[in-house]
Amino acid sequence: MNLADPVTPPIAASESLFAPGRRAACIGAVALISMLAFESIAVATAMPAVATALNGLPLYALAFGATLATSVLGMTAAGQLCDKRGPYRASLAGLAAFLAGLLLAGFAPDMTVLVAGRALQGLGSGVLGVALYVGVGQVVPAPLHPRLFAMFAGAWVVPGLVGPALASFLVQGLGWRSVFLAVAAAVPVAAALMLPALKRAGRGSGEALRWDAMRWALLASAGALMLHAASQQRGAGAAGLFGLGLLAAFIAARRLLPAGTLRAARGLPTVILLRGFIAAAFASAEAFLPLLLTQHFGWSLTQAGVALSAGAVTWSIGSAVQARVSGEAARRRLLPSGFALAAAGLAVVMTPVVWAALPSWLALVGWVGVGLGIGLSFPMLSVLLLKLSPPAEQGSNTSALQLSDALVSSAALALAGLLFDPSTQQVLPVLAMAWVLAGVASALSPRVWRVG
Repeated sequence: MNLADPVTPPIAASESLFAPGRRAACIGAVALISMLAFESIAVATAMPAVATALNGLPLYALAFGATLATSVLGMTAAGQLCDKRGPYRASLAGLAAFLAGLLLAGFAPDMTVLVAGRALQGLGSGVLGVALYVGVGQVVPAPLHPRLFAMFAGAWVVPGLVGPALASFLVQGLGWRSVFLAVAAAVPVAAALMLPALKRAGRGSGEALRWDAMRWALLASAGALMLHAASQQRGAGAAGLFGLGLLAAFIAARRLLPAGTLRAARGLPTVILLRGFIAAAFASAEAFLPLLLTQHFGWSLTQAGVALSAGAVTWSIGSAVQARVSGEAARRRLLPSGFALAAAGLAVVMTPVVWAALPSWLALVGWVGVGLGIGLSFPMLSVLLLKLSPPAEQGSNTSALQLSDALVSSAALALAGLLFDPSTQQVLPVLAMAWVLAGVASALSPRVWRVG
């Protein structure tokens, strides 16, 4: 399909994401995404208490790295499952793995078992991330996809705002196991809402599964794990791990991503590459922004948390704005504008670091701009991916989109760990790296359209 087509089919005023026939799927998808978001945020909040209770501090980093590594396997497997068997079966498999991981972690007698549970959670969440996009994308008509992905973005906001506080309450009041078990209790509810609608979605081609891609997924998973390990270390060992991880991820990406992705070929390959670049820019900047605000500017942890929340809110606002933009010409302008706004916001975040006479609240202004810019552009990549993908390839292409996100973000966070000097607490090189990534995304974004 050519994205130069000038007219987007109009949406009737009565059309809604929650119209009969898709209401349960959309509500279930929002519930599931919110649940995945809360699990990610809450576990990060609770993990220090978990590691202390299980005497597992040596495995602390692996509890996060294992989830990242297995999610890469899940994404790749889900692409095959969705295209060959349909999103319903893929969702069943993802829910089963995710629920099993939550229960295993929630009842873990030691840290080794908890890490195994976290690995299962990563596998399940990787499958679900792809199956949700494909399945609900098939249930919801294409003209409503901008609204759909804006809703998906909004589903992260509430968990981002209340997740840390709620997780702390659960740990203090009921113990750390309640964080995992509370999410496990919500899985059947979300599944009951979503699965019946997905049963009516595409059933796949019925062809035999081709598992040769899983060999490259294993290499990508190993690369992601090495990159994660590199971000936890310092010195020559960290640089060596980073190099090996980057090489493994690059070799695997050449096999797992559509041809032309790594050279930004026009159309779908650029969509997939841009997802990795902008996700990595946001993830690396967000990880170090609290350190900048508290250590460099002297803000309190509460004030730094408000800044992060403000970025989440403006991301949601930007997503809602892009959902209301109609017409191909307007959307062609909006995508590069969103990336450019994100890059400009990162530049503003850095200005009070470079020029100390400037007030530190400019960093908050910049971060609000970053959230708004990514909100304008990020959901559009998902919309464009489904628009450019034949139905029989939506699973594999959605898998590639999320693999790009995971692998480029892993590389950027590992590089951020190498650039950051704990002795000086200097985060400017990390922010500069994020700014470059956002700027490159802005420059490449016109290549999304096949006709320049």
